Amino acid sequence: MILSNRRHAYLAARRSIAACLGLAVCGVLAERSPAATAEPSSGHPPNIVLIVADDLGFNQIGAYGDTPIRTPNLDRLAAAGVRFTQAYAGGPVCSPSRVSLFTGRDGRLMGDCSNGVQLQELDVTIPMVLKLAGYDTALFGKYSIGGQMGITDPLAKGFDTWFGMYSILEGHRQYPTFLWRDGVKQRIVENEAGRRGVYAQEKFTDEAIDYINQQHAAPFFAMLCYSSPHAELAVPQQYSRPYESEMPAAPYLGTHAKTGQDRYARYYPDAVAHPHATLAGMVTALDDYVGRIMAALQAKGVADNTLMIFTSDNGPHEEGGASPEYFRAAAPYRGIKRDLYDGGIHVPMICSWPARITKGRVDDTPWAFADMLPTLADVAGVQLEDVPRLSTNGVSIKGLLGDRPRPPTERTLYWEFSEQVGDPNSGVLGKTYQAARRNQWKAVRYGRDASTELYDVIADPGETHDLAAAEPALHQEFLQLFEEN
Repeated sequence: MILSNRRHAYLAARRSIAACLGLAVCGVLAERSPAATAEPSSGHPPNIVLIVADDLGFNQIGAYGDTPIRTPNLDRLAAAGVRFTQAYAGGPVCSPSRVSLFTGRDGRLMGDCSNGVQLQELDVTIPMVLKLAGYDTALFGKYSIGGQMGITDPLAKGFDTWFGMYSILEGHRQYPTFLWRDGVKQRIVENEAGRRGVYAQEKFTDEAIDYINQQHAAPFFAMLCYSSPHAELAVPQQYSRPYESEMPAAPYLGTHAKTGQDRYARYYPDAVAHPHATLAGMVTALDDYVGRIMAALQAKGVADNTLMIFTSDNGPHEEGGASPEYFRAAAPYRGIKRDLYDGGIHVPMICSWPARITKGRVDDTPWAFADMLPTLADVAGVQLEDVPRLSTNGVSIKGLLGDRPRPPTERTLYWEFSEQVGDPNSGVLGKTYQAARRNQWKAVRYGRDASTELYDVIADPGETHDLAAAEPALHQEFLQLFEEN
């Protein structure tokens, strides 16, 4: 009873604070702009399920290449929907990528592009925008970009309810000893004293399915942010065991290693007997959970008019025993997580909306996380110019979510990443990297004193042939863009 009272008090306080800080925008918009809640042309705004994996590489899903990892449900989703081949995350690491996703801004509008960036008090987010169209909103899984309870926590940023991991370091544990529900910490007794009774990703899935099965008078937006296959490497054995004989590997020793200690061992100290099989099992487990979400939507009778999106927050990691080289996890692209070569930011992106996408297809239009907010606003019928305080430089790609695709006007995509010195979570910023893409051309600069490289990423996806000298005018355009930002 005490916990229940605390929770109700917490929720009441959050609603009051949110009303003062920004969600009161809903009432303002409703009074001044009837068009903001207008339904899209179909007459029935869709439910939206946005699924974000953590550090899943472009080539770790069967539909995207030659991976030995089995992902039948995601492959089926891709075959029936739109498989985007030129989609990009918002950054090469978690936090800037997710802030870009939530706010519709790329590095040109983000004051901080390091992994320490957080949402700010006045930031307008996807769920806040969707609330203007009357959506129910929920978050399950990893959050990690709002460190001030009551100001930037999920409830204050537009979610009606949330369950999962709050801080970035909490996402390093697959069997956590606590999780959060609407701002109240809950013990996971089954995982205490070293036990492994509750796998976080499965718990997030169960909670999301429970939410889908509830009665909703309005369309819903359910955001499911898995913290896998990010390290630590751990998964129920039913998923990893089938890969053990297929993927032999030396064990990862963590802090037990006597020599050559992994630079990430302090974050992932536990040994992993079969690191390749475990990583593969983590991806197959995610695929299984996505399949369960698909089945829940079908059983509920809402699958046809649900826009379901699956993506990853950045490229594949090498932490805690993971080997992106073994899996060719970013192929055919160069680099991995923390790189602004395409391997760090070029991600899988699958969109399914059976009511509008009746035939599966492949789409090679370049777009990025900053476009997600404008796209979902467009899908919901919200006019962005009517949203107070909104700052976005993304564009809607709703025109691609149908059988007669209408691509957006050609533009320049942009990324920044401020590297942290020494320890990847040191908080001490070093060089700032920059990248930009327009049509087939991609420029990269690894620090202001470094040269600006230029690649034709369609002809040369591995970014191996620098064309800066061969295309001086184009090179100068990108260099000027980098200097301006």
